[in-house]
Amino acid sequence: MVVFDKPKALADAPFHYCPGCTHGIVHRLVAESIDELGCEGRTVGVAPVGCSVFAYNYFNCDMIQAPHGRAPAVATGVKRAKPENMVFTYQGDGDLAAIGTAETVHVGARGENITIIFINNAIYGMTGGQMAPTTLPGQVSTTSPYGRNIKIQGHPIRICEMLSTLDGTAYAERVSVDSFKNIKKAKSAIKKAFEIQQAGLGFSIVEVLSTCPTNWGKTPTEALEWLRTDMIPYYPLGVYKDITAKGENRHV
Repeated sequence: MVVFDKPKALADAPFHYCPGCTHGIVHRLVAESIDELGCEGRTVGVAPVGCSVFAYNYFNCDMIQAPHGRAPAVATGVKRAKPENMVFTYQGDGDLAAIGTAETVHVGARGENITIIFINNAIYGMTGGQMAPTTLPGQVSTTSPYGRNIKIQGHPIRICEMLSTLDGTAYAERVSVDSFKNIKKAKSAIKKAFEIQQAGLGFSIVEVLSTCPTNWGKTPTEALEWLRTDMIPYYPLGVYKDITAKGENRHV
């Protein structure tokens, strides 16, 4: 009896991510969801610039490389041209919440029937550990060496809370991959986001709180603990909008 196996939608390629990075976990969850929905042959993923830049090496589905921040716009074009396809973007916070903010907001406003997998590790990962729009107050980065000062650099952006206010957003949930329990919840959220798209209900996004041990300057174990003690209190987990729920579920 097989109790654990590699998803068919996940390519047989070693990950390039840093030790302790949780991108690999999220990749597996996306691939498992594609397998379970039986949509591998009609799935198109869009990867922009950032740590996800090589995502096309890891999924056994069609993948498109997009310019920095423009993945939602590219995904919109694919979905409108091929509405029968399952279309998702895989984006980090430096990409989605900074240079790609406008594209992200407007796919939600238009209710584009695509799914965004949003990796929030509170920092620019690939480009050197700069402060991102999601960097926490007081958090040290290469461009905030004394910690993020909200009087100078402003407040972090809470993406799920913002996008849940848009009429075109059908589903928005924030999850984490810091523990087995939360990984199971993350898998459920990703699969549901794809199901929302499959049903043609509108825009869906799953925000995944993730670690970046290298740029946080922590061991993998320390990074997971920091995610729990610092990130989750600032970015509470939960469903922020679900139009399929009774009375429409909004996180309070």
